[in-house]
Amino acid sequence: MRPKLVIFDCDGVIVDSEKLTNAVMRDNLAGYGLNLSIAQIMDLFVGGTMQGVMELARDMGAELSEAWLDEIYGEMFVALSRDVELVAGVDTVLDRLDAAGIPYAIGSNGPHAKMDITLTKTAIKARFEGRIYSREDVAAPKPAPDVYLKAAQDAGVAPADCVVIEDSASGARAAVAAKMRCFGFHADTPRKKLTPHCDALFARMSDLPDLLGV
Repeated sequence: MRPKLVIFDCDGVIVDSEKLTNAVMRDNLAGYGLNLSIAQIMDLFVGGTMQGVMELARDMGAELSEAWLDEIYGEMFVALSRDVELVAGVDTVLDRLDAAGIPYAIGSNGPHAKMDITLTKTAIKARFEGRIYSREDVAAPKPAPDVYLKAAQDAGVAPADCVVIEDSASGARAAVAAKMRCFGFHADTPRKKLTPHCDALFARMSDLPDLLGV
């Protein structure tokens, strides 16, 4: 069944930002005595919020002040504005959706300031203009369904007619809570993290149009 709205997560799905931000987190937290591998950072933090990262890092022994959020975002924004790229094949997926007359949106746990950088740098922001949603726009971040429900409500589409594209278990759980179908993108995420929550899995964006029926 073709969806009437496709809602994409941003980081790791539209923009290939996770590797950059994970490296920034690794180096920053090491400076506070918390030495984690990239694999550990992905397992612990991907799909959450930076507030959640800060709280968990504190629990693990890092002495982070309230100013840490501004610090880490500043470091991330520098790295992203310099090096972030589009996930391979995303533009083709959007072309196929346009041709099929199916609208699409972004629903992210990231702040608008971060998406302004990544979506502008990758020259794709205009394609989502007016349909970019952040956890800043809703009461609760993923795994709560709020950001996906807002995107659907603003588009006038019932949740059952939406498909969410996610690369994290937290985001996939948000889709389930919203009563939306979820397709899990596992190019960089272990399949086992997505399998319990997703209706289908795919590893290449080139496989997504067939899953969507476009």
